[in-house]
Amino acid sequence: MPENNSQNKLWYQQPARAWVEALPVGNGRLGAMIFGGVQEERIQLNEDTLWSGGPKDWNNPEAKTVLPEVRRLVLEGDYVAANDLSKKMQGPYVQSYQPMGNLYLSFNVPAEAQPNAYYRDLDLDRALATTRFEVAGVTYTQTVFASHPDQVIAIRLTASEAGRLSLSARLDSELHYSVAPGEADTLILKGQAPAHLEPSYRFEIPDPIIYNDQEGMRFEVQLKALSDSGTIAADSEGLHIKEADAVTLLLSAATSYNGYDRSPAREGVDPAPIASKHLEQAASQSYAALLQRHIDNHQALFRRVSLDLGTNDEVTELPTDERLYRYHDKKEGAAISPDPELEALLFQYGRYLLITSSRPGTQPANLQGIWNDMIRPPWSSNYTININAQMNYWLAETTNLSECHLPLLDLIKGLSINGRKTAQVNYGANGWVAHHNTDIWRHTSPVGEGTGNPVWANWQMSAGWLCRHLWEHYAFTGDKDYLKDVAWPVMVGAAEFCLDWLVDDGEGHLVTAPSTTPEIDFFTPDGQRAAVTKGATMDLAITWDLFTNCLDAAAVLGEDDAFVEQVHEARARLLPYQVGSRGQLQEWADDLQETDPQHRHVSHLYGVYPGKQLTPDKTPELLDAVRKTLDIRGDASTGWSLAWKLNLWARLRDGDHAHRLIDLLFTPVDTSNVGYGQGGGLYLNLFDAHPPFQIDGNFGYASGIAEILIQSHLGYIHLLPALPQAWPSGSVTGLRTRGGFEVSLSWQDGQFTQAEIISHDGNPCIVRVDRPLQVWQVGTQVETRATENDLIEFKTHRGRKYTLKPSNA
Repeated sequence: MPENNSQNKLWYQQPARAWVEALPVGNGRLGAMIFGGVQEERIQLNEDTLWSGGPKDWNNPEAKTVLPEVRRLVLEGDYVAANDLSKKMQGPYVQSYQPMGNLYLSFNVPAEAQPNAYYRDLDLDRALATTRFEVAGVTYTQTVFASHPDQVIAIRLTASEAGRLSLSARLDSELHYSVAPGEADTLILKGQAPAHLEPSYRFEIPDPIIYNDQEGMRFEVQLKALSDSGTIAADSEGLHIKEADAVTLLLSAATSYNGYDRSPAREGVDPAPIASKHLEQAASQSYAALLQRHIDNHQALFRRVSLDLGTNDEVTELPTDERLYRYHDKKEGAAISPDPELEALLFQYGRYLLITSSRPGTQPANLQGIWNDMIRPPWSSNYTININAQMNYWLAETTNLSECHLPLLDLIKGLSINGRKTAQVNYGANGWVAHHNTDIWRHTSPVGEGTGNPVWANWQMSAGWLCRHLWEHYAFTGDKDYLKDVAWPVMVGAAEFCLDWLVDDGEGHLVTAPSTTPEIDFFTPDGQRAAVTKGATMDLAITWDLFTNCLDAAAVLGEDDAFVEQVHEARARLLPYQVGSRGQLQEWADDLQETDPQHRHVSHLYGVYPGKQLTPDKTPELLDAVRKTLDIRGDASTGWSLAWKLNLWARLRDGDHAHRLIDLLFTPVDTSNVGYGQGGGLYLNLFDAHPPFQIDGNFGYASGIAEILIQSHLGYIHLLPALPQAWPSGSVTGLRTRGGFEVSLSWQDGQFTQAEIISHDGNPCIVRVDRPLQVWQVGTQVETRATENDLIEFKTHRGRKYTLKPSNA
């Protein structure tokens, strides 16, 4: 069983047989996947700025030329012709996130040796990956971590007997590279990423992969061995350590990336001195000091939140993979979770993955976080901004990782700059626009090169959705300087584009035209397929959300000008939600039949989550249509779709149905074939399986757990809004809410028992819970005021803690 019996550990009794069984470490910039091999260990390496290509002009002036005709066809109902013509509005594809290389450690262990007491784990609390086994009476231990404060990956190797540690370390890469020894204890890999990669949505590597000395990002990996015993030698084959007691390997890396608007070849930085600086600074410290600095830095974030959903003693001492199989094999209809501790572990794993893939100053977490071993990864391992990149950050504010949100907010700023030119060139519009895909170069035009399917390529609404993250960061932190100087100008630009993009539908309402809903098309009345129409529900939901957030921001900042008035008037004219013939919430302005009723995207439910337009209190009649829509779509789907539906059912305050989505997500997915498929779940390392691996499902799951326990999007803190029967008793600490509050709470036998609320901004606190409450502060009862819908309100002071208890407690 795991060391220290920690609930925050993934652990196994065999090495990883596939990449999706390896265990991830990262510091936001550097990432590694640890396989835990015996004779040979593989540590696969990534650096978050290592991408193919470079900045380029992706805008398409022809789009503006054909737009009036596309719009005419749409408004006249000729959707098939509009669909075909829309392809002329497309531009080049985005580039791909690249694997940096591999570190192989070949141990002096006989090939036929069978290890005893094999154990490997990932300690989420300390961000350490440990492998341990015994061969011929000697216990070998490997500990790996990626240090954020020291910007290196550290590998500590020990043997239980003096002088019994001998190994060779070598570096290679899937990209163009060369390896040479540096000093006697140092190995250096120099490499170059492709200047261009053509798109592929399968796993084979397509032609062309273009390498060009004048383009393509350069990178360097430096590896250094440190030991007080034995010998160390370096040659072109690697580092060779003989008869040591213990060895520390330090790995540093950097790329020539010099900003999203500069060529990484012609205007890039030299990665060598950057990598050398980090390596030298780390090597000047003891291993114990490096380790402690790393743990202190990680725990300052990770330990903000704890979650206890209970335990099942029958499975607590089993390895993680066996627990996943046991969970899946549970009896159908069981009221109590078969492994609530595993459910809590996956929640904390989501937080761990965000901490390790997204830190201030790094790139945002992409489709695979920062972990990728393919030159041509699924969907380029890019930023898919019609759901997936946003889902990556749904948990950031609620699970008390606000700093980890900043890389996405930085990307949005870059998109707003490039997207202003795209709006003008492609559409003749004000403001800024982005579409369904982007990359490290802040690509903003529609992709497809004239042959892409408009169902995914021709979608203009990502700017509005991304701006929700800007507003949410303010709503949770209360940082008015950030709102004024950073968020407001970007939000205004996105709203300006929407104002220009909306057209009158001929009946007095404003709609988007042309319009698509992400990645699902429809049948026209004569049986043909098309994706381009008018007034897709998601378009209008995002527009309403953006306009509402702009108006709220204007009120905070005291803005009251013609722009604010224009937004207010346009919001009032947006086409209302429509209920279709099946009782469903329509996905388009017309009651069209979707081509795939069980499609993974549920875009037209944006107003439920992540938006706030559709709620049980204010729009109960429309929520009946939402439930019907979810019934038609069904529960089973891809991993990230399960996570979205989990959040939706939590917002609908149906905890038992939300838990059904959790049950489905805990489906083991075959790790021997990670190809594209429809059955979502979890790989054995608990990575989310679309399949293939997409990290958004991990992040969306953590967000959904938080939404089950606490919601604050309606202007009040709702405690236990969707508690399922599966969790009869439990507790959570450290969740954050809008308004600047930090909340901890507990429940017993399905009933709220106590909460503690820390007020970080001194705002009035409004709380809802399904029991009468008393509020106390340092032993003194606080005066409360009852409001509508069973809400209570009380004043708070910045920095003070308030205790909430049932009145009859």
